[in-house]
Amino acid sequence: LYGFYDRHERELFILLISVSGVGPNTARMILSSLNPSELEQAIASENLNLLKSVKGIGAKTAQRVIVDLKDKIKSTDNPLVISTPAASEIYEEAVAALVMLGFSQPQSQKTVQKLLRDTPSMRVEEVIKQALKML
Repeated sequence: LYGFYDRHERELFILLISVSGVGPNTARMILSSLNPSELEQAIASENLNLLKSVKGIGAKTAQRVIVDLKDKIKSTDNPLVISTPAASEIYEEAVAALVMLGFSQPQSQKTVQKLLRDTPSMRVEEVIKQALKML
């Protein structure tokens, strides 16, 4: 028996368990680590590292989730935060730096996403400085 916050989360759960190698417990872990919009953005932007950050998800499973669900999941109303390869690289570097400094992965990801959403033209150094002030 599984409970969901809303219908949308339940639909994502059903899509996740349709992927080969992803069972109910793995799907539950994914939805516990990422909210539905983050999951959809990760799949739409093919953000392999975000999916791999979930406990129990390796590179192969993350790739399989992206390949199987990319066509089935439409991006939400929110514009994708990471729309260009340069922004994606800045995002990855900033999150990696914050994690190396001892901050949690999900907290670092949310902070960096917010900063890049507000000011997409920031350099990596600026993102890290602002994130440190916020964390």
